[in-house]
Parts: sequence; structure tokens; C-alpha cells
Amino acid sequence: MKPVPGQRHLTDPRREEGSAVVVALMAMMLMTALGMALVLTTSTETMVAANYRSGQEALYAAEAGLERALLEVPGMSDLDGVLGGSIVSTFTDGSTGERALPDGRRLNLTALTNVANCGRTAGCSLDQMNAVTAERPWGANSPRWRLFAYGPVNALLPAGQLNSPYYVVVWVGDDPAETDNDPTRDDAAGAGSPGRGVIVLRAEAFGPHGSHKRIEVAVQRPVPESPDNGYSGQRGQDEQNRRYRTAAVQTPGQQLTEMRMNLTTGAMVVQ
Repeated sequence: MKPVPGQRHLTDPRREEGSAVVVALMAMMLMTALGMALVLTTSTETMVAANYRSGQEALYAAEAGLERALLEVPGMSDLDGVLGGSIVSTFTDGSTGERALPDGRRLNLTALTNVANCGRTAGCSLDQMNAVTAERPWGANSPRWRLFAYGPVNALLPAGQLNSPYYVVVWVGDDPAETDNDPTRDDAAGAGSPGRGVIVLRAEAFGPHGSHKRIEVAVQRPVPESPDNGYSGQRGQDEQNRRYRTAAVQTPGQQLTEMRMNLTTGAMVVQ
């Protein structure tokens, strides 16, 4: 049929020209969405694996720092000097202050100590350190954390034997089981409190991408053998290790017996 001049010609609605293009575009959009979801899933799994690996490395670094401190603390007769800060470990990398991590982040040892004592980086007053909080429910008997050992994990062994980007810090504090209200001395009242001869160690490791783990353990100084039982002579380190209190105490040379993680704060407590 020939078109009549002056008349408008309407498209037949039953014609399907162009529908294939629409279907193809929708299919492309669907495939693109699926591809993006797959890439996102893969990236997320990679990040989860990397975070898990970093967390495990941080935990091992904290354990290494703790073990290093445990080589020295048991043999120290002056626990008051340790708790007061006049006696420190031989594992230190200089005066307190800022430290630069390999990834460019900086740690301030003084600020970290303040956070441990009162939850503030700027500093702690006596009242703030003695305040009863969820993390420090012992009031005036709460540990007064003092820097004891700190340095790169690489420095724990001779040069070239380790390749770790982590930095570890170990603090010491009085056992909160004591009731003398003086966390700078071991059983200042001389009343033979349950915490006499016991100090607490707190080790934290810091690494790339904000990885961070914390371990706290309580250790008891070995008690000399009584002369009444015929003990004479000096026994070896293994005997001293066996004489550590076994309840909630890390014994050098043995595995950790209990581990708890606080999912709110990310703190790791190992006993």
C-alpha cells in the first residue's frame, strides 16, 4: 500500500525492532553486577586472610616479648625496684618517647603507658589511676604499669635471624590481689597478702595495618626451699620454673594454658 500524502503513519506496536538491544543491555548489566560482586568477595576474603595473618603475627610477637621479660624477672630479688621503675630489662632500645614503625606509624611509649593506667594519652592523675573502672576494678590496688622492656622484635635475636615489622612493649605492675593500696611496692603492708611475691606482666605488640595484640600474665617469684627438708645447694633453672605458681601463671618454657579475647576492645588475655 502506498502512503497517502498528508497522512501520518503510526508505527505498528506489534513490531519488535530494538528489543534485542534492550535484552542485551540488561544481560550486560547483570553480568557486570555479578563480576563486581565476585571481585568484592575475593577482595574481602583476601583482606580477612591478611588480617588474620597479621593478628597471629602480632600475638606471636607479644608472646616473644613476654618470654624475653620472663628470662629476667624471676631472678630479680628487688621487686619493689621493678614495680617502682628503677629496675628495667636489658631489652630496651633507648629512652622513652616516640618510635617509628616500618609502615610509617608512630608509637609514643609514654602515651601507651598512660592509656594502660587510666585510659588517657595525655597523662594520669593519682585519682584517675585509682578510679574503679571495668578494666581496673581494684581501685587503689590496680596495677601501676611501668615500662620494663621494649624494642623491635628483630632485636630479640642476633641481627639477621628475624625479619619482623613488629614492635613489642612489656610493662610490669603489682598483683591486684594485694590489699596494701600501694601498687608501687610488693606487699607494702608486710601482712603476707595473697599477692605477695607476685607481679603482673603486660605485653603488647604493634605492627602493620594497625595490627595489635595484648597479653597479660601473673608470675610468682620462686620461693626458696626450706632448710628443714634437707635442701642444700643451688638447683637449676628448671627447678625454679617448676616452682612458679601454676594457677593463672605463665611458666617459662611451657605452653600458655588459657586464652581469652575481648571482642569489644580487641584485647587478648592469655593465662
